[in-house]
Amino acid sequence: MHSSFALLAAILSVAHAQTRSDKRGLVFVPNPKAPEDNKIWVQEGSDLTWYYNYDPVPAPAFADQPQSDFEFVPMLWGSIDDTSFRDAVNGLISDGRNISHVLTFNEPDGPTQYGGSNVFPWKAAQVWVDNIIPLQEKGIKVGLPACTGAPSGIPWLQQFLGNCSQLISTDGNERNCSYDFVTLHWYGNFEGLASHLGEYSAAFPNKSQWITEYNLDHQDLGATQGFFNMSAEYFDRLENVARYSYFGSFRSDKSNVGPNAVMLNNDGELTDIGSWYLGGTATGVQPQSGPATRRPAGIPLAVTLALIGGLLLI
Repeated sequence: MHSSFALLAAILSVAHAQTRSDKRGLVFVPNPKAPEDNKIWVQEGSDLTWYYNYDPVPAPAFADQPQSDFEFVPMLWGSIDDTSFRDAVNGLISDGRNISHVLTFNEPDGPTQYGGSNVFPWKAAQVWVDNIIPLQEKGIKVGLPACTGAPSGIPWLQQFLGNCSQLISTDGNERNCSYDFVTLHWYGNFEGLASHLGEYSAAFPNKSQWITEYNLDHQDLGATQGFFNMSAEYFDRLENVARYSYFGSFRSDKSNVGPNAVMLNNDGELTDIGSWYLGGTATGVQPQSGPATRRPAGIPLAVTLALIGGLLLI
């Protein structure tokens, strides 16, 4: 089995297949020194239909984008002691923006030095009751907190849901805090990714999944491209995966996930992964390059798809 996955990754890493998917979104990580990069994600023909920016309000770069064309999804990033998130979302709605989904708590089981919000489950439950439940009552769909890919994630979420239910239950009237979709993060190989999704499906059944951060970080270019193509094909094929967003919308020299895991090279040109993610074909642009460098085209698409079909049956 492992050899089949390895061969498939190698095939996909050199295939210049154009695939399209309306599940794809943008994890927007702006570069203040290169604002010209922002227009790349909303250029004509881009596959991206939604985005988030770790904030409750839209990024100024996309403030003029209609919600119907490029849906903004607000995020409650970490712990707050008020109703500022709820108020911000209500403000967007009052201003005419159709907010239909929100994300909650970025890696609350992770330490702040690694990007986590580091929130105790009981505290997150109180914030949820104050900010999220009132939005649910308006019909907005909400995602479970997005825990890290570590084993601590599922226990944290189970404790959170228990604490939340305690807050809204009364004597003789036990209630459960509800959610509409499960939000996941993953950094690692494809086998681990597939296993991670399966574990969350078992722990939180009958819910769709959003993979809002994922990548194979700090690996060579061939392995990174193979992972990207294999995971994208996998997400597009799984009915319970409703949306996904690749963490890599920045230049190689600004990357914290390795120089090869990005969608832009150091001049702001789309890499192969960047172009594939937007629904285009390979560019031949090396992630760590300045001026574009081209490399020979890969194996024909028909041959690639035939090989993929055979391997996925193994």
